[in-house]
Amino acid sequence: MDKSLEAFAALTAKALPAQRRSNGAVIYTRVSTKEQAENNGSLETQKKYCDMYADRRDIKVVEYFGGTHESARTDERKEFQRMLEFVKRRKDVSFIIVYSYDRLSRSGMSASVVLEKLKKEGVYALSATQEVDSSTSSGTFQQDLFLLFSKFDNDLRRDKTVGGMQDKLRNGFIVGSVPFGYTNINPGRGKDPVLVINEDGKLLRKAFMLKYKYDWDNVRICNELRKEGFRKDRKNLHDYLRNPVYCGVIVSSLIPGEAIEAKHPPIISQDIFKRINQILDERRQKGLQYDSNKDELPLKGFVKSATNETNLTGYIVKSRNNRPYYKNNVNGAKENISAEKLHNQFVDLLSTYTLADSKYIEPMKVILLESFEELSEESKVSTTNLENHLSKLETDLKTVKRRHALGEIDKEVYDEFKAEFEAKINKIGESLSKSSFKLSNIEKTIRKAIEIALDLPKMWASDDIDSKKRIQKMMFPEGLVYDFKKGEYRTSRVNIFFQRISAVTRVSGGVEITKGIISDALSSCVAGTRLERATFGL
Repeated sequence: MDKSLEAFAALTAKALPAQRRSNGAVIYTRVSTKEQAENNGSLETQKKYCDMYADRRDIKVVEYFGGTHESARTDERKEFQRMLEFVKRRKDVSFIIVYSYDRLSRSGMSASVVLEKLKKEGVYALSATQEVDSSTSSGTFQQDLFLLFSKFDNDLRRDKTVGGMQDKLRNGFIVGSVPFGYTNINPGRGKDPVLVINEDGKLLRKAFMLKYKYDWDNVRICNELRKEGFRKDRKNLHDYLRNPVYCGVIVSSLIPGEAIEAKHPPIISQDIFKRINQILDERRQKGLQYDSNKDELPLKGFVKSATNETNLTGYIVKSRNNRPYYKNNVNGAKENISAEKLHNQFVDLLSTYTLADSKYIEPMKVILLESFEELSEESKVSTTNLENHLSKLETDLKTVKRRHALGEIDKEVYDEFKAEFEAKINKIGESLSKSSFKLSNIEKTIRKAIEIALDLPKMWASDDIDSKKRIQKMMFPEGLVYDFKKGEYRTSRVNIFFQRISAVTRVSGGVEITKGIISDALSSCVAGTRLERATFGL
């Protein structure tokens, strides 16, 4: 490795396990849609910049991943997972290079958890256009910023898309995939679908009528219609029998509480549909009804019992007006709690990471910026080392020039040393310009984080289950633990922004925020803490 990169190598190597002190890397590129992959050169541009980045730092690229369209809303992407498996398996890979952090993920702090786990194994994510040193606390902080607000930007785009989908639904048009039994004869992006009943739809109509007239069970209906080419199983049929789209009515989680008269032709009448669902309701088992999709149970699978680290399950008590409960499902645990109580405590927990008034936006921005300055001390030390190395190289170059002028070394030797020193000086100068600490780059994103903090409990209480889960994951990337005996949550890893907000809130106690309060808060707030208690009584 070129000596001009010794500081960079030392900075990363000091945090790497011995088996990962290598100079190998993989490059990951992606776009979000098939159209982007087919119609523009973004993927090639990403790859070009990543290759240039690797060349400048003498990093050896051992494999390429991605090169296709994959949505980054979650981290369960096929090519992304294949890349993760590769770097975990290959001990000669220490870096994942991406064009920008939003190419890596738009899932927010859940992506940060993935990168934190990789870091423990000696693998670091590097961005060709957003240079941070993720082996330091300040670098990790800034990397989390990029990841969090890639997700924030993604959510803003989603909100705009959802608005258009809601309008379309209210006009009676299906959005998303075409329901089984129909064919869209007016396909195309932006067009209003025109659905017609196809051959599968005609068989599905027969299935509805067999249930309506004879009350056959679903297995018998599927077996009977399979002779005519019906390809679905009893579970699929159950879902179809429950779906009002087949009686010409649209209901959707995008427009909760609304039922829209559809434009497409119904397969059966609304009267027949209602009667069939009455039959299905009468057959439902009385008592506890377990359902993994209940909107009433957003904390299911996210909160663990402190007793045995088991994820809480959820159930509905029909005899208590369909009241939802959470439960530790391990035999003999006997740990149950109503969803209402657990949710209230969760809202209380969120409130400790919330700013009570918009007047705190500017003071809190100062606090987070000062916090970031404090964390950046490590990179400032690295910058000082680079500057010292640069000064020595410049002195050595002057010495070589003087000796050449005095005739102590010939031109061939002089030219060789001069070219070597100048190349090293240029590289260190480039490293210094790239790694310089610029608060102006993060002020906007910090302000957005604070604006979110103004409304956290209300956001969680009012949003749908998917939004609730996103907020939960953003705040507590590793989930939560609940102690049934003490009736309290224990927080695991907390989003670094809101951790600092909470610290300042505790120290200030509602009084005017001052420099002393800032200092006390930051000294009490350490990134990456282990389990810390947050108590809220039942």
